Amino acid sequence: MLCSLTDAWAVLFPQFLELRHHGTNAILRDLHRLLHQLRHAIEIRHRSFETPAFVDLLREHDIAFVVADTARKWPAAEDVTSDFVYVRLHGDRKLYESGYTIAALERWAARIRAWSAARDVFVYFDNDIKVKAPRDAMRLADKLGVPWRPADDRFVATAPPRRSGPLRPERRRNPWPA
Repeated sequence: MLCSLTDAWAVLFPQFLELRHHGTNAILRDLHRLLHQLRHAIEIRHRSFETPAFVDLLREHDIAFVVADTARKWPAAEDVTSDFVYVRLHGDRKLYESGYTIAALERWAARIRAWSAARDVFVYFDNDIKVKAPRDAMRLADKLGVPWRPADDRFVATAPPRRSGPLRPERRRNPWPA
């Protein structure tokens, strides 16, 4: 099911945050209380969170465990702990930099199809250093049979016209609502 960007909220636990040093249950309880109208997900970066107890806490609080492809830099888990799955694709071989091969996108498409049979799935590409994310997202959407179009034509990137004279800054309307 396609959902609005505001239907889910992700929280990143940075790599220096260890499970044993923090009251994780209190953090999850507070997250749930503060953001009760949104579904939320946790992405981990420290191996101390790779425990059945942490997975059980996420299930207890109905928080998704982010499925993150981090080019094997940080922990990877595919535990389903909520009524939705939140996937972040940071790069297949090089973090934030490499794109995804057709074969890799096929593997992700198969997982997404399986998850989406029973729950909503959100997929975000974050391999944007070399501008791979848009192409990979469109290819994955095509494999899943999901139609793609810009959400708003004001944000479609186009090349600026060539100029023969000196460059002068143009006044442009701010596309973001005030």
